[in-house]
Amino acid sequence: MPTAILTGQPVPGSSIESDLRDLGFDVRTASDPADAEALLAAVPGEERVALVDARFVGHPHALRLGLTDPRFPLAAVPGAVTARAEGRQALTRALARETSAAGGTAHGGTARTTLSVGDPAGADSLADRIVTALDADGATVHRPELGSLVAAVPADPQARNEARQAVAAVDDEAVRLKSAVKARDGFFTTFFISPYSRYIARWCARRGLTPNQVTTASLLTALIAASCAATGTRAGFVAAGVLLIVSFVLDCTDGQLARYSLQYSTLGAWLDATFDRAKEYAYYAGLALGAARGGDDVWALALGAMVLQTCRHVVDFSFNEANHDATANTSPTAALSDKLDSVGWTVWVRRMIVLPIGERWAMIAVLTAATTPRITFYALLAGCALAATYTTAGRVLRSLTRKAQRTDRAARALADLADNGPLAELLARVLPAGRIPALLWAVLGAVLLPLAAWTDGPGWSVVLCAVVYVLLSSEAVAHPLKGALDWLVPPLFRAAEYGTVLILAAKSDVNGALPAAFGLVAAVAYHHYDTVYRIRGDAGAPPAWLVRAVGGQEGRTLLVTVLAALLTAAQFKVALTVLAVAVALVVLVESIRFWVAAHQGGAPAVHDEGEPA
Repeated sequence: MPTAILTGQPVPGSSIESDLRDLGFDVRTASDPADAEALLAAVPGEERVALVDARFVGHPHALRLGLTDPRFPLAAVPGAVTARAEGRQALTRALARETSAAGGTAHGGTARTTLSVGDPAGADSLADRIVTALDADGATVHRPELGSLVAAVPADPQARNEARQAVAAVDDEAVRLKSAVKARDGFFTTFFISPYSRYIARWCARRGLTPNQVTTASLLTALIAASCAATGTRAGFVAAGVLLIVSFVLDCTDGQLARYSLQYSTLGAWLDATFDRAKEYAYYAGLALGAARGGDDVWALALGAMVLQTCRHVVDFSFNEANHDATANTSPTAALSDKLDSVGWTVWVRRMIVLPIGERWAMIAVLTAATTPRITFYALLAGCALAATYTTAGRVLRSLTRKAQRTDRAARALADLADNGPLAELLARVLPAGRIPALLWAVLGAVLLPLAAWTDGPGWSVVLCAVVYVLLSSEAVAHPLKGALDWLVPPLFRAAEYGTVLILAAKSDVNGALPAAFGLVAAVAYHHYDTVYRIRGDAGAPPAWLVRAVGGQEGRTLLVTVLAALLTAAQFKVALTVLAVAVALVVLVESIRFWVAAHQGGAPAVHDEGEPA
C-alpha cells in the first residue's frame, strides 16, 4: 500500500486525510521535517510515498492526478509531491537537505523549527520546498495539467475560504469524466462513441474492473464477430457488423478507464496495441471465410487490405521515430497544417480523410451488414489507399521542406524498423558502401521484386531478383538512415516482402495458398508491430537472435521465392503454412515473455495515445 506523510499544521474541517485514504494511501502524520524524514525512511523502498501538506485544499481528482499516476517517478501538485521506487532516492536526498536546513535530525535530535503558516502571501509548505529542491537537482518532476481543478495550500483563513469556494464551484467528477476521453480522436469516435463510453468506463471502475479486462473483452467480442462473418449468411453478417461496433466501444472504453482511474501499465499498453491489430485482421479473415462459403474467393482482397493497412502504420511509425528528437524540426508545410487546424471544420475533415480506426471500423461494420464481403474490401482498399496517399504525401512534403537534423537514436530506430537479417548484415560488411542514397536502393528493391513476381510468377527468375533484392537491402542500411526521406525505407521493405508473398500465393493458383499467405503475413506483421511498441516504450528493438531466427525481412523474402520455385503449388501452400506457424510461435513466445517480464519487473508504466489511424 502506498504511504502518504501529512506535514504541517492540521486545519479543522479538512478532508485531506479521508481523501488520501480514499485514494488508497496509508496516512501518517509528521510534526516537522525530521519526523517526515524518519517516516519516509520507514516506508519500504519499492512502495510509492507522498509528502502532502495537511493544509491542502483542492479536488480529490487533483490529488489523484498528482499522486497516483504510475507513469512518472516523481510528480507534484501544489502542496503535494510523490515518488515511485525509482524516484525515492532523489526525494530522500531533497528531504535530508531540508531537515538539515531546518536544524533537525531524524536520529534523535530535536528540530529547532516546526512547520507553520509562514509568510502571509503564501503558505510555507514542506512539499513545495521539496519540489523546488528536486528541480534544483535536475530531477524531472511531472506536473499534471489541472485545468479547472483546484490544488492549493492557502496562507490564511480568507485564502482558505476562497479556495474552498473554488472547489465547490467545479464538479470534480465531471472534469474527471471529460478528461477520460482522448484529447485528439476521430470524428466518429468523438461524436458517436465517447459521449456514452466514458460512462461505461466509470461503471467498470466502480466495479473494480481493469483496463486489461476490458481490452480482453473487446478482443473476444471481435473474434465472435469474425466467427459470425465466417458463417457467410446475411444474419451472420448483420450480427458481425453489430458486434464489431460493440468491440470498438469496448476498445474506446479500456483507454478511457485507464485515464479515468489512472490504471496505466506496460502490459496494458502492449495488449491494447496488439489486440487492435489482431481484432481487425481476424475480422478480415472471417469476412474472407464467409465469402468463400458463398462461392466468392476474396482472400487476395483480404490479404491486400492487411498489407496496405500495415504499410500505412509503418509509414506513421517510421516518420514519427525519424522526427522524434530531431533538431530544427520546422517546415512551412507543418506551419500550414497548424494553421488549418485553427479552422474548426478543417480539423474534422482532415481527421476523417485519414480513415482512423473509428471511421474505418464503422464503414466495415455497415458494409458487412448491408452488402457483401467483396464490396466491403473494395471500399476498404479504396479508402485506405486514399488515406495512405494523403498522409504519405503530406509527410514527404514536410520532410523536404524542413531542415531537421536527425539523431543517432532516430537512425537506430529506423534501422531496427527495417528488420534486416543475417544476410544483409553479412553483405553490408563485405560489400563496399557506395554514395547512392538509401532510399533509392529501397525503392529499386520494392519495385523490382514484386514486379518480377507479378510478371513471371513462381520461378528461378524471381529467385534471381530476390537475390538482387537482398543486395539492395544491405546497401540501403549500409549508412545511418539520416536522410530527409529515409523514414520511407522500412515501409518500402514491408511493401516488398508482403507484396511478394501475396503475389506468389495468388500466382500459385491453388486453393488454400492465399489463406496460408495471409497467416504468414499476419505472423510477420505481428513481429513488426512488436518492434514498434518496444521502441515506443524505450525498451529497444527485439533481441538480435530473434531477428536472425526469423530470417530478417530479406531472408524471409528470399526463402519464399525459393520455395515457390522448388515446390509444386500444393507443396508451396503447405510450406507457407509451416513457415507461418513457425514464425508465429517464435515471435509470439518471445514477445509474450518480454512484455510479461517487463510488467513484473516494474518497468515504467506506459500510456501511449497512439495514432488515430
